[in-house]
Amino acid sequence: MTIISGYRMAAECARNALLKRVVDNKENAEKFKSDLMKIAMTTLSSKILSQDKEHFAQLAVDAVMRLKGSTNLEAIQIIKKPGGSLKDSFLDEGFILDKKIGLGQPKRIENAKILVANTAMDTDKVKIYGARVRVDSMSKVAEIEGAEKEKMREKVQKIIAHGINCFVNRQLIYNFPEELFADAGILAIEHADFDGIERLALVTGGEIASTFDNPESVKLGHCKLIEEIMIGEDKLIHFSGVEMGQACTIVLRGASHHVLDEGERSLHDALCVLSQTVNDTRVLLGGGWPEMVMAKEVDELARKTPGKKSHAIEAFSRALVAIPTIIADNAGLDSADLVAQIRAEHHKEGCSAGIDVISGSVGDMAERGISESFKVKQAVLLSATEAAEMILRVDEIITCAPRRREDRM
Repeated sequence: MTIISGYRMAAECARNALLKRVVDNKENAEKFKSDLMKIAMTTLSSKILSQDKEHFAQLAVDAVMRLKGSTNLEAIQIIKKPGGSLKDSFLDEGFILDKKIGLGQPKRIENAKILVANTAMDTDKVKIYGARVRVDSMSKVAEIEGAEKEKMREKVQKIIAHGINCFVNRQLIYNFPEELFADAGILAIEHADFDGIERLALVTGGEIASTFDNPESVKLGHCKLIEEIMIGEDKLIHFSGVEMGQACTIVLRGASHHVLDEGERSLHDALCVLSQTVNDTRVLLGGGWPEMVMAKEVDELARKTPGKKSHAIEAFSRALVAIPTIIADNAGLDSADLVAQIRAEHHKEGCSAGIDVISGSVGDMAERGISESFKVKQAVLLSATEAAEMILRVDEIITCAPRRREDRM
């Protein structure tokens, strides 16, 4: 309990040290956007997108600013299209579905009413395992096929009765129902992946339907324009003016699928940090600066604290210094020398020194534009302290006897 009590005192002291030095530019939109750009570039600096970090930081900031304070990243869709370079990536307003428009169907629809569905649109067959239908002539087979077609026609008529001009289905749409939709002037999109239709239903304000007997209970999606667009050599369907105004799509271009997958992961990290920063606008400097500030304050607390607790607080301070040490080691720099230099710098008033891994020396983090979100830094500090507490509270560890290997000779 003595160690845990010391850790708690140290965590509180470290948090207060950060609170004294946070910068909040919530009132100044221009400065706040600049803070977001710095955080995004700091996040992307260690990843595959570091060569074009300004471009991708701008994409991420613009996408998050469209959310207007929401942390729902479902409204930001990322589409990966091989070809071109990473710098060709762009942000598009609205929603893009990675599908083609079928033959004989309208290529452009204005003021669209969209029914998003997950239903079987193949020819209805007897779907009972082991069931057989025996007939004694080919005319009877034709009757069965006619009955199947009639059943599908009724289903299509029920869908058309909803007053829609766009039908998006999770499953396949066979030729016959597709022909009926084309005759009615309805754009039918088949085999949209489940993630795609869930997001489409969210951004257009609709719901996924599977039965069509009660049109009044089905919630349709709406958008101002549906059209076919080209990205590289591929045709896609673009929904603009969607109900959820903050929805947007980031189209990633790159040389290969591996580059695109890594690029998506990097961009997602930046989007997560930025969406949290928009909610809590407080910002700190980065590059190991916050840890050195906390370590200095915690060290001073250890000297003032009597008893065994001071040893726990001192250990907490050493643990904080491990972060700048790891930053230096990961960059292949002399961590012992750099950490000693930073510690000396931090004894000066108003110091903003941190590790600049590009030049391999101690640099001014404010000048370099290296920033981090206070909310993320606070979450790291408190969750690490809680994890250490939980491990310390374990009284005994019961190990199971190893399972005997069976002889299979």
